[in-house]
This record gives sequence, structure tokens and C-alpha cells, in this order.
Amino acid sequence: MAQHSPIRARLVVGAVIGVAALTLAACSGGPASSGGDVGAETSIDSVAVIAPADPGGGWDQTARAFAQALTDEKLVSSAPVTNIGGAGGTVGLAALATETDPNTLMITGSVMVGAVETNASEVRIEDTTPIAKLTEEPLVVVVPKDSPYDTIGDFVDAWVEEGSAMAVTGGSAGGIDHILAGQLLTEAGVDAADVPTSLNYIANSGGGEALTLLLGGQVQAGISGVGEFAQQVEAGELKALAVSSEEPAALLPDVPTLTEEGIDIVVTNWRGLIAPGDISEEEKAALEDLVTATHDGGAWAEVLETNGWTDAFLIGDEFSSFLEGDIATTQETLTTIGLIE
Repeated sequence: MAQHSPIRARLVVGAVIGVAALTLAACSGGPASSGGDVGAETSIDSVAVIAPADPGGGWDQTARAFAQALTDEKLVSSAPVTNIGGAGGTVGLAALATETDPNTLMITGSVMVGAVETNASEVRIEDTTPIAKLTEEPLVVVVPKDSPYDTIGDFVDAWVEEGSAMAVTGGSAGGIDHILAGQLLTEAGVDAADVPTSLNYIANSGGGEALTLLLGGQVQAGISGVGEFAQQVEAGELKALAVSSEEPAALLPDVPTLTEEGIDIVVTNWRGLIAPGDISEEEKAALEDLVTATHDGGAWAEVLETNGWTDAFLIGDEFSSFLEGDIATTQETLTTIGLIE
């Protein structure tokens, strides 16, 4: 692959987005304090988890895993999951804005941060209450098993030459998958102004749609979180060319990183939790306590290991500060590659 000036992209922007609704029954006494155990003063009976995507993708996986951890730890009596797909999670975000129950949580992440910008969403993440950052996950670039490309360098070289004749699928338009696709072209020497016409990006809504496009020969490559493609890579249905993390991914330990292949990009997909924007400080503290108790339990630790997700826990104000910076970085990147003005 031709040598170009390195572009260091360290984005922590996401892949999965879901929503969790919590029914809070307050007992006598003051509110529970943030960051502690769920105390006797505030009792949370049940949690409804909503993933703002179709079943089967990363957002859905995270929503269901979090719901399962809640019930396994016996922190709630039930945690049913509902899917509200559409527009990179912004349909779910709009639903959260009209939610009257203050005990509603939504799993958000990098995909939604980008989708808010590209869809010019009237409801923004800044209108919600940040609760916690949960995980990070590297992305993986895959091609069908019969693809002529065996390395990420060979693939990107062909991509630069063929331009829009090469179709790449990933998550919602403007999400982390789309951003990585644009950065790969930019890093390979394509002028940022030419990326929108060179990049033939086929957005999908998860639920196996990307796999169908890949196996059907409708696209030449796919980009998603490692958890979404790892099983097909291990089965030999797909070839993994590179992962986007600093270190090899736990689920695909033999797949090289982009940096190992000479492409100076590091990107991880983060996922976290937000609540309605108009909840009280007491209600926010109770939700933070519940999420902290879930994070600290053995069930969630097992989820992280099983799915190859990196524990990236931030709670309360620390998550708010992270989210503010991530939104600003995403806006800058999307402008650079021509997805927003």
C-alpha cells in the first residue's frame, strides 16, 4: 500500500445503542446516594430494556446482556427487552424524549452520536441525562470467504483504485462503522472532499442484514463490532482483515490490528446508558446506583468476557464529560469526511 502522511484517529464513538426503562418505587426516607449500592431507601422493582435497533445486532446484544445481568443479580424482578429500530437509534431517542416514567434507561453509544448529526435529529443526546459508560468494542473489517483480498492493505489499495464501484456495508449512516470507512480512504490518500463520491457505503440496521449482503455478494466488505462477525469468521464464512483496536481483539486474537498493518487508525465503539432529560437528581442517583451494582456483579463480568467487550465503566459526571468530548470529536470527523456541513 502506498505510504501517506499518518492520520491518527482515536475515536471512542459506538456501535450499539439500546434503551432501558426502570420502574422505581420510592420508600420512606431520602434518595440513595450516587455510586453506592442500591439501598433500602429506594427500591427498583422492574426494568424494561429497549434496544433502538432490529434484533441481532450489537445494540440488541448489549441491551439483552444488560437486562440479563440485572435479573441474574436479582437487582430487579424482571427486565423485558423491546426493540425500537430506525435512523441510527434516533427513533428510540425520540421515544425516550416523550417517556413520562423517570425510571427509563437507554443504551446509547457511538452510532447514535453520529446518527444524531447525520439525521439532523431534533432530539439530541445532550437533551438526555447521562448515566454511565459501559463498554468499548473494536471494529473488524471483513470480506466474504471467496474474496480475492487477504490483507487490509490489498483491499484498501483496490478500494482507492475502484472507488464507488466497491461497496462496503456497515451500521447506520454516520455511525462508527461509516466513520471508519471514511477514515480508511482518507488515510490511504483520498482527499476528504472526494470521500463522499468515492465511498459507496450501504447502511444496514443490524439483525443479520450485513451478513446477508456479504454472503450474497452484494457488497465487497463489511465493518462492524467484532462480536457481530466473530462467529461467521470462526466458521469460515467470512475473512477478517483487521481489527481497529490498539491490541488484538479477544474474540479474534489472530486477526491483526490496523496499526500492525501500517494503517494509523485506532477506533473503538463505546456503549452506555442515558435517561430522560427531565428526571430529578434523586431519580438520577437511584439509576446510577442500580447501574453501578449491576456493573460490580459477577454476571456483568461474565458478559464482558463472553462477548469480548472491554470494561470502560464511567458513572455520572465522568461519563457526562466523556460524552461531551465525544460529540465534539464526532462532529469534527463527520465534517472532515463530508457527511455533515
